[in-house]
Amino acid sequence: MSDKATKPEEKGFFEKVKDAIEELWDGTKDTAEDIKEAAEDKYEDLTKKAAPAKKAATRKVAAAKRTVKAKAETATTKAKTAAKETKAKAETKVKEAKAKVAEVKEKADAKAKDITTKAKKAAGDVKAKADKKAKAVTAKAKAKPVTAK
Repeated sequence: MSDKATKPEEKGFFEKVKDAIEELWDGTKDTAEDIKEAAEDKYEDLTKKAAPAKKAATRKVAAAKRTVKAKAETATTKAKTAAKETKAKAETKVKEAKAKVAEVKEKADAKAKDITTKAKKAAGDVKAKADKKAKAVTAKAKAKPVTAK
């Protein structure tokens, strides 16, 4: 007879724990794979749903950028036009003011010449009268004899 028992050999405590851990590990691996597949499917679904919204948002952003750029260019053009108009008006006003100043200066010069001419004429008249009077007085003084008192 053999020393071996005819009954199947019973597993020891550590072997039972090892088998339990292997079963749990295999179950965990299966669960992890299932979760991974579900996550991939969900990611694909979300990507498919988000793609049209992303494209629409991109188009809206591009359109908004074009609109803002066009409005900025329009505003810049208007500002430049207004600045040119204002500058032209200012130059016109300056030219008008210079013309008025020149006109006033001409009038003042003419008036000054006229007054100077009149003053010279009056001075000449006064000098002529004074000379005439002085000659008359001198002639009168020569004509009368001097008497002593």
